[in-house]
Amino acid sequence: VGDFIWQAADARARGFLLGATAGRTTLNGEGLQHQDGHSNLIAISNPAVIAWDPAFAYEVSYIIGDGIQKMWGEDKDLIYYISLYNENHPMPPVPEVTTCGLSAKDACLKGLYKFQEAPADKALTVRLIGSGSIMQQVLGAVDLLAEYGVGCEIWSATNIGELHREAYKAERYARLHPLEPPPSFWVKDCLGDYDGVTVLSTDNISQYGQLLDKYVGGDFVILGTDGFGRSDTREQLRRFFEIDKENVAVAALTALARQGKVSPQVAAEAIEKFGIKYDRPDICMDGHWP
Repeated sequence: VGDFIWQAADARARGFLLGATAGRTTLNGEGLQHQDGHSNLIAISNPAVIAWDPAFAYEVSYIIGDGIQKMWGEDKDLIYYISLYNENHPMPPVPEVTTCGLSAKDACLKGLYKFQEAPADKALTVRLIGSGSIMQQVLGAVDLLAEYGVGCEIWSATNIGELHREAYKAERYARLHPLEPPPSFWVKDCLGDYDGVTVLSTDNISQYGQLLDKYVGGDFVILGTDGFGRSDTREQLRRFFEIDKENVAVAALTALARQGKVSPQVAAEAIEKFGIKYDRPDICMDGHWP
């Protein structure tokens, strides 16, 4: 498929590729061949492909509309890859929260927007970022962290690849225009000026999230689906790859402990409470963890 996409780009093809079997943990029980946690990362290698990872129906509608406008209205040779997954979950209304002055729609199409503000009655606050089906796990971590007095600001990362491309473009401009102030870019505007804890969880391998690593302020924890795919239930797969709501909560608590904002004992007790194990046997990954 990858070669066909390159051939299509060479031929200046346009259109939509819909990833109905996206996600390393979402299409469970099909074995390795359908457990995709890398297409969004690979897509960045093709300059004609814009790869999206939406979590909600309204995001998909915005993306489809944007693609039609770019390809038909603006006559651009682009291929939109959209991870659609295959999991049923609630579809919320469009949030009224703005992101750096932009509406949810406009910010969504820039690749990142604030989905939910943190409650004002919590002593501590963390930022949680999700995408695709795993946004449900990020949202599920909110109640778990509330038990520890931690409030959560929720963000949806609809396009990490384009955030990275924009940042790279801005860095290049700054490098070649030393007499001018460096230009800003969206991920820095949203996440850069911050000294707290940010946790990202997606159904992609961790290298995908690492595209944003140096642009996020504070402590940035990236959870991903590294390793071979496996045949199991969604719940078991997400526990194995450590991207479920319990692992999101533990990641936040451990990072808060390292910042001295909670006791390390709090994080240790949460790990035990949620039944999270350190040992993680996985074929071909013995050099990475026991």
